[in-house]
Amino acid sequence: MSLFSIIERLGVLLRNACSALVRDKVSFKAMSTVAIFIVTILMIISSIIAYSPIGWWIFSYVFGADPNMIEQIVEVYQILILVSLFSAIRCLFQGVIILNRQTKWLTIGMIIRLIAMYLLSLLFIHTGNINAKTGAYIFLAGMMVESLVSYLEGRILVKKMVEKDEDHQITTKAQIFRFYNPLILSSLIIVMVGPVINVFLGKTSEIELAISSYAIALSITHLFLSFFSYTHQIVLTFYKNHAREVKKFTFMIGFIPALILAVFCFTPIGAWFIEHVLGANERLVTASLDSLKVFMLMVLVFPFVDFCNGLLMLRSETRTMVFSQSANLVFTFVVVAVLATVMPSWNGMIGALAQSVGMVAELTVLLAILLKGRAKLRYTHYKEKKLGQTV
Repeated sequence: MSLFSIIERLGVLLRNACSALVRDKVSFKAMSTVAIFIVTILMIISSIIAYSPIGWWIFSYVFGADPNMIEQIVEVYQILILVSLFSAIRCLFQGVIILNRQTKWLTIGMIIRLIAMYLLSLLFIHTGNINAKTGAYIFLAGMMVESLVSYLEGRILVKKMVEKDEDHQITTKAQIFRFYNPLILSSLIIVMVGPVINVFLGKTSEIELAISSYAIALSITHLFLSFFSYTHQIVLTFYKNHAREVKKFTFMIGFIPALILAVFCFTPIGAWFIEHVLGANERLVTASLDSLKVFMLMVLVFPFVDFCNGLLMLRSETRTMVFSQSANLVFTFVVVAVLATVMPSWNGMIGALAQSVGMVAELTVLLAILLKGRAKLRYTHYKEKKLGQTV
């Protein structure tokens, strides 16, 4: 799943690219051609990993998996290859759905997906056929269902598009790649954050407790953030015509995830959930809550990072995201390396603090880039105004 998330992320970017660049049938045709190229590359890379000794080497030496489990891991990854395919198809057409503001279909697709996954899981439980591949098959079935819903609705919306919008300049694959390529590079940078943290958590005082508490805290954090992770799509869809309203909306909802997490951490709800729903013991409950309290910093910053990234995508300035996400990775690495050496007893909190500081660094760079661009634009307008007065 860790390797899958890295490969799949390159296909998920099709959703952002489609929302930002597609406005008519001509631009969608160019986008589709790029999507086919991206998916083909992903499938080739995934197949080489899954069906050659390269995969065994990656899982053994890069991820450090137990040699006795490598064969089972490879078999699971062979199934996940198809998940990458359907995920890319889903994201391409979800971009069209978001563009046309028919986002209810994202909810409908997810509900149908969950129902299908739940029914399939009951079938596996009834037959007693449960192993690592079982989870992969359930995951694949869910992605296929969601992809089908997105495809069917997306195709209807594409047919309703005008053939060519004269105000829209995106017509070629080269224009799309200029937007997409920096996103690939920045994504490859940011997905390294997780592996870097896990490597150094292996150097803490209680390795199992550190990794487990960090993983639980991160999962819960992502759960709360998932409801607020589409701010960049809101910017892409509405900012051009309703900039002030989008800013107000972002500021209004930006603090909600932190408030929810605070309630979770500082009331009995959090301990009860981690113990009785996730099945953690008392020590793991305490360690997970400690990590969650540190993650509040990341939760506070994330919505505004997402907003800034949306602005950069709207302006087709995706190249600058490479710098902001590189800052995230560098600061994460420095903090986790130092704390794992100096304060190994902090365990999972080390990973939470490193990731949070990395996110703060990313936001700082993003704000600096956007403020610099704004100052440059004001200076240009000032020069034009002075020139007009001189004339």
